[in-house]
Amino acid sequence: MSVIKKTNRRSPSPPPTRVQAKAVSNSIRNRALDAAFSLFRENGFSGTSMLDIVTKARISKRDLYALFDNKHAVLAACISEHTEQMRRTLDITTPVPQTRSALTKLLVDFGVSVLKTVCHPDALTVFRLAIAESDRAPEIARTLDSTGREANQKALVELIRNAQSIGLISAGDPAVLTARYITELWGDLLLRLLMRVRTAPTEREIVARARAAAEALLADR
Repeated sequence: MSVIKKTNRRSPSPPPTRVQAKAVSNSIRNRALDAAFSLFRENGFSGTSMLDIVTKARISKRDLYALFDNKHAVLAACISEHTEQMRRTLDITTPVPQTRSALTKLLVDFGVSVLKTVCHPDALTVFRLAIAESDRAPEIARTLDSTGREANQKALVELIRNAQSIGLISAGDPAVLTARYITELWGDLLLRLLMRVRTAPTEREIVARARAAAEALLADR
């Protein structure tokens, strides 16, 4: 009598769900971008290779190239991610402050937020990378400008226009008044930080700059 041996065969594992696959893809992407940004900051764009990125991120070349066609695409994604973190637009859907003191506080708080965000070392790295690659990849710098500086200025123009409508700010071109605020807020600070010829501003200097910018904007009322 022959004995038939039964083999225990495991059922194949079910394929990952879309949610699981997306989570894995996001995890790989985040690791790749974190590694790339760290390498770009330490070694510069030209001093970093795709192999360096996969090695530091501990992912495969196949995974990296499935997400990004080339190193410029990785840089663009890094800058886009950090630009979103840097964005500090005014919420123009919020009612305009009804008193001069409330408007002054909003403008000071906004200035402090912008200065603290843009003066952060990671933000300065983003600017330096965009400038360094502006000849070969001008779209990277344009993206940084449109989603950062330009977005903030548009929001500020809208705030000034609304404040003028209730008499809190004197008549004048809102774009010109916005430029006055920005000039007073920054001066040559950003340029000198990018050139590494000065240290980051202190908390006290940041507040003083933001207050001076608010006062300059409201001076002619």
